Amino acid sequence: MNILNNTTSMMTRLVSSTTSHLLMTLHLFAWIFLLSNNVGLGHAVTQVLQHKEEPRFISQSAAFKFAVGDTIILPCEVTQPGGTFLRAWKRGIAILTASDVKVTPDPRVRLIPNRYTLQINNASPADGGDYICQLATIEPREITHHVEILVPPKIEHVTSGGHLQVRKGSPVRLECSAKGNPMPNITWTRKNNLLPNGEEKYVNTVYTIENMDRHKGGIYICTASNGVGQTASSQINLHVLYPPEINVESPVVYSGEGQEAVLVCIVHGESQPEVTWYKDTMQIDQTERYTLESRGARNTLLIRRVHAQDFGNYSCVADNQLGKTRKMITLTGKPRAGIFRSTPLSQWKDKYNISWTVDSYAPIEEYRLFYKMVDDLGGETNKHLVDTHYFDKNTGATNYLGVKQSSTGFNFNALDIHDKHDYNNPYGSVGGISSSGYSGYSSNTYGSLSRTDWRDIVLPAIPFSHHYTQGMSYFIRGLEPDQQYEAKVQSRNRYGWSDFSERFVFSTSHTDTEILGLGVTHYGSSSSDSIIFSSNSSATNTIMKYFIVVIISLINLILFRSSDSIIV
Repeated sequence: MNILNNTTSMMTRLVSSTTSHLLMTLHLFAWIFLLSNNVGLGHAVTQVLQHKEEPRFISQSAAFKFAVGDTIILPCEVTQPGGTFLRAWKRGIAILTASDVKVTPDPRVRLIPNRYTLQINNASPADGGDYICQLATIEPREITHHVEILVPPKIEHVTSGGHLQVRKGSPVRLECSAKGNPMPNITWTRKNNLLPNGEEKYVNTVYTIENMDRHKGGIYICTASNGVGQTASSQINLHVLYPPEINVESPVVYSGEGQEAVLVCIVHGESQPEVTWYKDTMQIDQTERYTLESRGARNTLLIRRVHAQDFGNYSCVADNQLGKTRKMITLTGKPRAGIFRSTPLSQWKDKYNISWTVDSYAPIEEYRLFYKMVDDLGGETNKHLVDTHYFDKNTGATNYLGVKQSSTGFNFNALDIHDKHDYNNPYGSVGGISSSGYSGYSSNTYGSLSRTDWRDIVLPAIPFSHHYTQGMSYFIRGLEPDQQYEAKVQSRNRYGWSDFSERFVFSTSHTDTEILGLGVTHYGSSSSDSIIFSSNSSATNTIMKYFIVVIISLINLILFRSSDSIIV
């Protein structure tokens, strides 16, 4: 009997408990059904729970931003967190949670019960949108949270997949697109170099290069950034196809008989060009005296033991499938342009001791000195100088300037160096005395010249010097006090005249200075090279001045027998 009673009691409790849970489950499903079928929460509460108290939201509607991979936290706090009313999370028409039950099958979604906070782990771009928290009250209440998912930049496309070949002279359009939230900005840079327009960077999805050349090739980098996560970048290798381009290290190479000569062409091309050397129109092959060498872009022609017939015009010719290019190099035995060595301020008011040096493998035979007063209006120094590389074989003298008119109408009649006759000159020089004691001479004079016209003087280099660095000094007389003059010089050896020197400006003093003594300056490539004697003096009378010059000239003549040309 007891056993029967106990069994009956247990079955009664089980049925009662099952009935209670079944009723609660039925109520919950009925509420969800009504909610999902757009039946108001107030009506659902009335039919299911009939709860009289109406809670209020503590949390407010808000907008949230989360980066991809973050955990989304959406609050839904109310005034009666322990009440028996129902709450639900929805996204659109989808029910995420109802009361404390998670309805969505998404494993990333969970509910934090105490504050009814919705949590979504490992956020993805698809999680963006509106989330609604509803209260089951007689008058339905809800808050809406807007979620924006921030996505780091990602490069979607670059021109030609990152490799682009273009021909020289063609325009180039580089494109780069990226995605992300917010929309990324695209910045262009160039690896280990500035952009062709000289800028360090350029912000745009497209970068255009006009008139492409080899200097604009290289690796271009587009970088996408939007402030979220790491930036994204991609490279475009821009390869330029172009015919050979040649640069010469020196368009004129100076050498001498028995010396070596090195002619160099720097050749660039795509693909690597083939380089050939020519003397005039004859191709040069490798011989005992001619060595052809190529190291990278540097192509060299080495001539050993130069002969007189080696002087002339050479060319290096570079050829590839895109074209052919030629550059000329002149091998010459002429002197280099002279360099003035004297100080720019004279110690005298009416004369100036001008000196210069010249590098030449062959002995200098004569110099040609030009000078004039500086024009107040300035102007080009060379505009009235003509080509004077002409020798009059009939007279055995050099025809320097003659009486020809230039294209500008300037009269090039050569002048006496003096503006007035110097009766105290014991040598009878028309212009002055050179360091070796020989007087210079001018070309014949026809007509008159203004104060700012060029004067010229010819100075024979006697005796000859066989040193590489040679020089001369000369007193220019008949100058005006406290004035500026400019000068140029040319030198001639057996192979011809050098180019003009750079413009040299000197000034006369307002008054003559005192005699301070004599100084000696060496010029040249060895200890026995050219020597310049200079005097820091102004004589108290004309006889003493020329006495000093005569003594120095005699010393020069003695020293010249064992050294290079000596210069006063």
